[in-house]
Amino acid sequence: MEAKEIAVLAAKLITDKKGRNVTILELGNISILCDYFVICQGNSRVQTQAIADYLDEELGKAGIALRRREGFAEGRWILLDFGEIIVHIFQEEERGFYNLERLWGDAPLINYEKEQ
Repeated sequence: MEAKEIAVLAAKLITDKKGRNVTILELGNISILCDYFVICQGNSRVQTQAIADYLDEELGKAGIALRRREGFAEGRWILLDFGEIIVHIFQEEERGFYNLERLWGDAPLINYEKEQ
């Protein structure tokens, strides 16, 4: 599975768990960090943790291994590193504060709904 397909699948899985404001940024041409960021938010620690667990489980079934997970215990900003894609799961306040979309403003947005 290619990186873009993984990012789109992650976005779909996030919406399955009622994650909100899902955004995919294509970073492949502007960063060596990864090819895509998938950014979303949940309403509470319980929801952000549920989204993270669901992604780990479902992407794992698709053969995409989780390399690293940060921030899970607090659940305010959970980072899931799947290699070519990195998923950021925020609670609303943290998402507004860190504003990754602005920080990575040169990155093209991917409309994942059209990709499905």
